[in-house]
Amino acid sequence: MQAQRGHLQLILTLQSPPPGVDFAVQRGRDDLVKPFSVTKDFASFAITLTLGPLLADGAPNFQGPFAQGTPADRFVYVNSGFYAGQMGTPWERRAKIKLAGIPIELVESAAGRPDAAIEARIHGTMKDGGPVCATVRPPQIFWQMVTRPA
Repeated sequence: MQAQRGHLQLILTLQSPPPGVDFAVQRGRDDLVKPFSVTKDFASFAITLTLGPLLADGAPNFQGPFAQGTPADRFVYVNSGFYAGQMGTPWERRAKIKLAGIPIELVESAAGRPDAAIEARIHGTMKDGGPVCATVRPPQIFWQMVTRPA
């Protein structure tokens, strides 16, 4: 892979989230970004990551206010319930979406393209009926590239 710079559009779609629970993506330490689209079947967020110079091991270097953690272990937080700013809820959870889980071929294909984004489809409800939490791993998450007309 070539040295990368530029931007990467990322769409996080929670499928079948539990009813009555608010979600927000964490930007920085304490800023919350609400979904751009919500129905009873899904909640979707659109964020932009910056791609810095490749890491020493050749992995993408995800940067920007949504990228949490160390360069070698970047992730995005999807907060729910109280952590998403919802009052009067029993839920206080965060889901950790590991950016290293994005297939490298998707990053290479979508990087810097204004007509392309990488979408993560995430099962929004845990086995206990509450909102998704902890580190999200396959098969709970599926990555794909999506395009829109230029």
